[in-house]
Amino acid sequence: MSQLNLSDTLIDTLNQVLKQVQQHLPPLPKPTDFSAYAYQWKNKQLVGIPILKHIYLDDLKGIERQKKSVIQNTLQFLNGFPANDILLTGARGTGKSSLVRALLQAYYSQGLRLIEIERDDLADLHLIQAQIQGREEKFIVYCDDLAFNAEDENYRSLKSALDGSLQSGNNRFIVYATSNRRHLLPEFMHENTPQTRVDVPQYTELHPQEAIEEKISLSDRFGLWLSFYPMDQNLYLTIVENYLGKSDITLDDTVRAEALRWCQARGQRSGRAAYQFSKHWIGQQQLKQQQHRNESN
Repeated sequence: MSQLNLSDTLIDTLNQVLKQVQQHLPPLPKPTDFSAYAYQWKNKQLVGIPILKHIYLDDLKGIERQKKSVIQNTLQFLNGFPANDILLTGARGTGKSSLVRALLQAYYSQGLRLIEIERDDLADLHLIQAQIQGREEKFIVYCDDLAFNAEDENYRSLKSALDGSLQSGNNRFIVYATSNRRHLLPEFMHENTPQTRVDVPQYTELHPQEAIEEKISLSDRFGLWLSFYPMDQNLYLTIVENYLGKSDITLDDTVRAEALRWCQARGQRSGRAAYQFSKHWIGQQQLKQQQHRNESN
């Protein structure tokens, strides 16, 4: 085989090897497109979210106190004044996530942007800070359903990351997180029982109260705690009526009965259940109207 043919064969082989290796390598980072209003943190990079679900603050009923606190803190942040990271906790479907997302709709014209991040990526807050360095916008780093199980040790790195993100009014981002757990970690009955026996197992915590304090200290990293509570039937129906009214549908006795059956089937009265029922009822009525028009034609 000639020297030229040997070189060509070697080059072809190397090209094939490189193609196979590239398939298993992460994509090369691209410059962030900051034209979007919301982003997801993926693969150590900000990725724009092209289509957003529109949520309005006025549609969030029964959480006026929590809404007022979040808006005030956000306005402090947007205006360059000191502001706190916020932890929103409580019953499911009561508007925690919707409240954070509605802020974007209300204040994006003032430079507010939203970054969604997974729990396990919160240790990357310093990387996010580096990527948005020098930007004029202000960013809410938003983590939904933040919680840890008893064996999960990742909360320790989160504590350090949050300590590093405490806002002085000069940074470009602030952390808002939602959770169904007030202290983010599970708590057990035995942790409230004083240790009185000496003959305890070898690996039992010697100072259990200090271990409990270690768990609670994670939520202490958030400057503001806001609690959300289950709603009563009247508030649930008020939310349903608000959503139906946007499509000119009246909450009559028939719709009221259907709305109550809907929430009973789900075992909860919540803003989420009210919104889901409204979509179901509005879509059902619009489909009937379309079918009627088609039959008439």
